[in-house]
Parts: sequence; structure tokens; C-alpha cells
Amino acid sequence: MNLLLWILAFALAAVFLGAGVAKLVDTRDRQIGRTPYVEDFPQIVIRGIGVLEILGALGLIIPALTGIATVLVPLAAAGLAITMVFAALVHIRRGDGPRAALPSIVLALCSVFVAWSRFGPYPL
Repeated sequence: MNLLLWILAFALAAVFLGAGVAKLVDTRDRQIGRTPYVEDFPQIVIRGIGVLEILGALGLIIPALTGIATVLVPLAAAGLAITMVFAALVHIRRGDGPRAALPSIVLALCSVFVAWSRFGPYPL
């Protein structure tokens, strides 16, 4: 089970790191073309979400690898889950349909699983 959690944590970290970096580096027009919800928010909010995603990705991996402040792993996973719940709500509010909200819901469930497992039965 611990191996599964490591694999899931690395996969989540890769997804969130990539998404966060894209939010920080891409131009606004390019972001709107790829993810239309961006036009509903100021650029500073999108960049802030990108920073949070990067910090969450690092929080999933670095404390576990170093053995320092390992309580940050489930906290990072919980924070990313909350972020994805709000992302799904944004898609639903915009009327993007369930297909647009599904990736956010899946990422939220995976993050909740990592948080629950690391808080509970499989602490580091």
C-alpha cells in the first residue's frame, strides 16, 4: 500500500507541478485558449493558483523524501484536494458540463486518498 501511495503522490506532484508552472509562464491569451475559465479571473489570481499548485506538489514529495516535517505531506494533499473541489465548482458554475469538471474531481479524490492514508493508516 505504501508503494501505491508513493506512486500516486509522484503522479499528483507531476500533474500539479506541470499545471502550476504553465499558469506562471504561459501568456494570458495562451491560457485562455487552453483553459477558457481563465478569462473569468484576474491574471494575479491565476498566477496565485499556479504558485499554490507548485507548493502543493513540492509538499507532497519533499517532506516525505527528507523525513523532515512529514505532516506536511497529508496537509499538502488536503490543500490540493480543496483546490480541485473549487476548480470543479468553477467548471460547474460556468456551465462547462461534467466532462470539464471530471479531471478536477478525479484529482480531488486522489488527493483525499493520499491525505487520508498519510494521516491515518499509512503515516510516513
